[in-house]
Amino acid sequence: MLVGSLRTGSYTRKIARALIGLAPVNLNCNIVEFADLPLYTEDSDGFPPEAWTRFRSEIRDADAVLIVTPEYNRSVPGGLKNAIDVGSRPPFESVWNGLPAAVVSASPSKVGGFGANHHIRQSLVFLNMPVMQQPEAYLPEVAAMFDDQDRLKSPEARDFLAKVMSSFTDWVMLVHGARSRAGA
Repeated sequence: MLVGSLRTGSYTRKIARALIGLAPVNLNCNIVEFADLPLYTEDSDGFPPEAWTRFRSEIRDADAVLIVTPEYNRSVPGGLKNAIDVGSRPPFESVWNGLPAAVVSASPSKVGGFGANHHIRQSLVFLNMPVMQQPEAYLPEVAAMFDDQDRLKSPEARDFLAKVMSSFTDWVMLVHGARSRAGA
């Protein structure tokens, strides 16, 4: 799982933790951190920084990726975009190729991070990542979703996030099953 906000106490990170807690038992989840990634530059492809190597290795070990992100200026947070770029390079060595994915966006506004969600999807399609289509997950007014113990307040929110995780599990199994049948 990638968390688009780098802030430790962010609502996006709280959503990610809630999603991990609601994951079916057959879906092992962890957050892959990327705050330490130097900005991507082709100049470093020959001698990648250790943080790039670590990040790429962690993604290569994953069976899928769930991106949980806020929206910054109707788009993707810079750190998340950098992580996507770092994983996509050098050419023809993308760690993202074929990796099943889903996107959950959150915002304190009523829009729920729609712009960021769709900007990320554009990159994932280009990177040849099969992206889960339903349920779409735009979480509005995220600040009101948690109590003072960082627990989800409403059963409806909990049920929806559990559905997202259940659907994501099904999506990952479907994509990997199709590859197995195709001999990939």
